[in-house]
Amino acid sequence: MEISTTTDALPIFEALASDTRLKIVNLLAEKEMNIKEMAEKLYMSSAIVTRHVKQLEEANIIKTERIPGKAGSQKVCTLAIDQLFIRFPRVLYPEYEQHRTSIKIGHFTDFSVEPTCGLATKDNYVGNLDDPKHFMNTQRMDADILWFSKGFVEYKFPNMLTANEHPEMLELSLELSSEFPVSNNNWPSDITFYLNDKNIGTWTVPGNFSDVRGRMTPSWWPKENSQYGLLKILRINNKETLIDGEAISTISLKDIDFSQPLMKLKISVEEGSKYVGGLTIFGSSFGNYNQDIESTIYYSLKD
Repeated sequence: MEISTTTDALPIFEALASDTRLKIVNLLAEKEMNIKEMAEKLYMSSAIVTRHVKQLEEANIIKTERIPGKAGSQKVCTLAIDQLFIRFPRVLYPEYEQHRTSIKIGHFTDFSVEPTCGLATKDNYVGNLDDPKHFMNTQRMDADILWFSKGFVEYKFPNMLTANEHPEMLELSLELSSEFPVSNNNWPSDITFYLNDKNIGTWTVPGNFSDVRGRMTPSWWPKENSQYGLLKILRINNKETLIDGEAISTISLKDIDFSQPLMKLKISVEEGSKYVGGLTIFGSSFGNYNQDIESTIYYSLKD
């Protein structure tokens, strides 16, 4: 699960702001339990434990199911998530002007992918699954999600800088996960990024997530499939390249060729990496964020 620091996430923060509820989470991390079992472990009454469980359930941290027992039905509790990511507000750079470009997921200009692989629009799959040639299906232009186990996709976007504009930072924002048949929350994959044919760094995505439904994911999409990714912010400045504020390489703006009218972004899962766990890219109709691949060039005016 990924949350932000908005008031929408308050039920989750409040649910975790309790010593007792944290103990319940840790108990359920070991095995599923019913209310009576947890009450005995916590030396509390079943009524008190039930109230704590209700708050955790309303926050989608745990889930409960009534199953037949020896003395009637019993409420069995399990964890609904195994990871929680907090997305803090983005740092703004008001001192610079900016050129922004949005790139649709299906608008890649080159690719080489291996199964498992596929694409889908907000309404249906594009062509046949696990057949790379369907990455050239004309419907792929409307794709809002794509995935592959190994290979790359490459996008081009315009370099809108004019002769009197000096780049100060380039930012790329996109929602990613690894790729696993159906899904696997613990399935790392090394994702390597190239800009204008320059390797700008590698980041390891921890998994392919389906513990909760993606906020934007359409209703027809199977609940067992990838539901959301992690929103990653890549920034190239005058010193280094960073992901979410952590340096991943020493590649800086001086290493990037801004003389060309088009910029090339290549996203790859490469043979020989430590974790070859595939890649899923989410667009505006899938995942947790109503966005495609976003590019922003921050610039100042030359003297």
